[in-house]
Amino acid sequence: MIDYNLCTGCRLCEIACTLKHEGLIWPDASRIKVFEPYPGVPVPQVCVQCPDYPCVASCPTKALKVSDVSGAVLVDSALCTLCGNCVKACPGGIPRIVKGFSYVIICDLCGGDPACVKECSRVGYNALKLIKKPSSTTIKLYAKPPEVIAEDLKERVLGGE
Repeated sequence: MIDYNLCTGCRLCEIACTLKHEGLIWPDASRIKVFEPYPGVPVPQVCVQCPDYPCVASCPTKALKVSDVSGAVLVDSALCTLCGNCVKACPGGIPRIVKGFSYVIICDLCGGDPACVKECSRVGYNALKLIKKPSSTTIKLYAKPPEVIAEDLKERVLGGE
């Protein structure tokens, strides 16, 4: 879950993610991305684990599967061909093709203990929270492109300017 009103746009979540997954700070390789389509309107975007997993269903090589433990989408790097079907199928366009990777990257929830959530909480922002079994209504709120989410936030933050 993301509380957009609490996000400062600090991008510590991106740093925590890449340190966990890549062992270095590499924002392009972060599984969570913070967009700022309008000044002062940060929009964190991460996989919300849609109940029907359209990305998984779209993969022609079966490179994506759902973890039995965390419910997160896992990528089999040996099977991924970077066809982009998962990116197109995702309502938020979350899976990412990143230069330097031979497979798509997507949030794996860090095995059930997301580094981004821990870091956001550690510094006291609490804009990110892990919710076990969110409702489909909650998921639909977050499973949108950041530009769409930013439009609503812009109205509240900037007064519709």
